[in-house]
Amino acid sequence: MQIKRRALLQAAAIGAPMAFLGLGARAQSVLTVGLIPSEDSRAMIANSQAMMDMLSKALGMPVKPFVAADYNGVIEALRSKRLDVAYLGPFSYVLGATVADIEAFAVAETKKAGRTYYHSQIIAHKDTGIKTVADLKGKTFAFVDPSSTSGHLFPKAGLLKAGFNPDKDFGRVIFSGSHDSSAIAVQNKKVDAAAVADRIYEAAITKGLVKREDINVVWKSDPIPESPTVWRKDLSPDLKKRVQAAFLQVKDIPWSDQGLLNGFHPTNDAAYDVIRDTAKVLNLDLKKMK
Repeated sequence: MQIKRRALLQAAAIGAPMAFLGLGARAQSVLTVGLIPSEDSRAMIANSQAMMDMLSKALGMPVKPFVAADYNGVIEALRSKRLDVAYLGPFSYVLGATVADIEAFAVAETKKAGRTYYHSQIIAHKDTGIKTVADLKGKTFAFVDPSSTSGHLFPKAGLLKAGFNPDKDFGRVIFSGSHDSSAIAVQNKKVDAAAVADRIYEAAITKGLVKREDINVVWKSDPIPESPTVWRKDLSPDLKKRVQAAFLQVKDIPWSDQGLLNGFHPTNDAAYDVIRDTAKVLNLDLKKMK
């Protein structure tokens, strides 16, 4: 993959706390599960042990963790058939599906969220007087990253649908690099408004980074499907059945920074058409984003 796709795949994973890759189980005797490091690789392996143990018990075979380098490596490994299963962000999945023959099969639900979707929001400090999309005209604004699902793609498309041109109507636009940074920038009045994922905004309030009483929610997206677990389409039907059943049995373990995992639910590729439709609103040609 070229550099642009590498950056897109890495950034599109906002909201995906870790990635799981199943190496082809030799005679279905072992499953190797990979983790995208969001922290020290040894810590990632240690923190994933409960997940490994549950999958191993459900599959009836040893499950061994493996730390991968980045999301670009995940997609390339899936494409070259060196890996079988991966946990991807919504947009990284849609991008990955343009170059690798992969398919979503499960999606996680946390106890705190109690759902398998989330929303993008545009927030503004109350002192700015911003209450509607029209009030954003001429204001300073923070997106998260050019390929962030809820921190750029969905809010930008939502603004366009509302008759607001985000390329011309803002006074100044920055990319903060993270949802937390965007929320804090609004709280500290470094920008007038910003786009953030609702669950990360709520977490920022819980952590004391943002005060709810200081913030107006100006806009909210339609539901965005949570990050999918995907497999290569050419896996054997038997292995697919066993792997999906194993994931659907995993529950009541810590799920990165999102709290306890309620469990996984079945999903499919069509559930992510809303991502593709949003890309069309923005005139993005996914096949050319390389």
